[in-house]
Amino acid sequence: MKNTPFIKCHEALGARIVPFAGYNMPVEYAGINEEHLAVRSGVGVFDVSHMGEFWVNGPRALEFLQHITTNDVSALTDGKVQYTCFPNGKGGIVDDLLVYRFSAEKYLLVVNAANIEKDWNWCVRHAAAFGISAGPGEELNNASEGTAQLAVQGPLALKAMQKLTGENVTEMEYYTFKVLRFAGIDDVIFSTTGYTGSGGCEIYVRNEDGPRLWEEVFRAGEEYGIKPIGLGARDTLRLEMGFCLYGNDINDSTSPIEAGLGWITKFVPDKEFIDRDLLLRQKEEGTDRRLKGFVMIDRGIPRQHYEVVDAAGNLIGEVTSGTMAPSLKQGIGLAYLNKGFWKSDTEIYIRVRGRDLKAKVTALPFYKP
Repeated sequence: MKNTPFIKCHEALGARIVPFAGYNMPVEYAGINEEHLAVRSGVGVFDVSHMGEFWVNGPRALEFLQHITTNDVSALTDGKVQYTCFPNGKGGIVDDLLVYRFSAEKYLLVVNAANIEKDWNWCVRHAAAFGISAGPGEELNNASEGTAQLAVQGPLALKAMQKLTGENVTEMEYYTFKVLRFAGIDDVIFSTTGYTGSGGCEIYVRNEDGPRLWEEVFRAGEEYGIKPIGLGARDTLRLEMGFCLYGNDINDSTSPIEAGLGWITKFVPDKEFIDRDLLLRQKEEGTDRRLKGFVMIDRGIPRQHYEVVDAAGNLIGEVTSGTMAPSLKQGIGLAYLNKGFWKSDTEIYIRVRGRDLKAKVTALPFYKP
């Protein structure tokens, strides 16, 4: 197992460490519910250094990204970030990711930790057709091993982080970024992105600057009650917002249209991306299943792979993610449901340990600040 630059910080704080995506990562410190609510009401810090970072440079960078991703990268301007996915050529998803535009010929891709090798091989394979070289110092460069990242999330996050830079960060728009001097560190990437739905930022530095960043971030946030947050609360926070998790809600066998990600699948002129025709057909003709949110009516906690049935006990779907939502104090989940069960307030049943517990389909997000 690898360690992030913050492992000693986690150990000193008594975190419960678990293997995750090849790294020793903190799953919780004081408890998932407590950490979850700290982010919703104040400010919390996640170590997300296990995420992957690929640089794409050169005169054909945009053309390459337009081919390999579903969203319209040409719509980005310098300093903007975009959520998108890699279609896999078979109607599924290689991974979901963020694209940062630094200039017309310079982009950063941020991919999921568990998919770094898979995504890198996918990018290298397709870059060759655009004459883009891959490797250290090349146009396509995997910087994952040398990059540390903290996600500082919550309604007080930007106010706390403003103390560490002379640049105005409190008024940055959602899904934008700046390269600035931060916490005494040069060339920091500071982006107003995150996976919690409570606002905040994600901060990228070189590994060697990681310990200093941690120290300064906690010093700046002390007056706001800043807390370290583990992967457990990261999952409950994202689920309350209805955000997809790769490996649970999306994978190589789920299409972005089925997953409710049609909004990041752009059929604009001159964008001949992988699976365009197949996904356009799904958009126009519809699909047999869709990813939908549901809330429990009967008391129970839904979990991944639980069956979903109708009132007569007929199988109509499968749960992909589920939890007892700390903010709502109610069982919630995402599930792929057959056509005919997608309308909000439709009654469905989650099969929990042999019992069919009543639930209802609901619009996302579950949590509305």
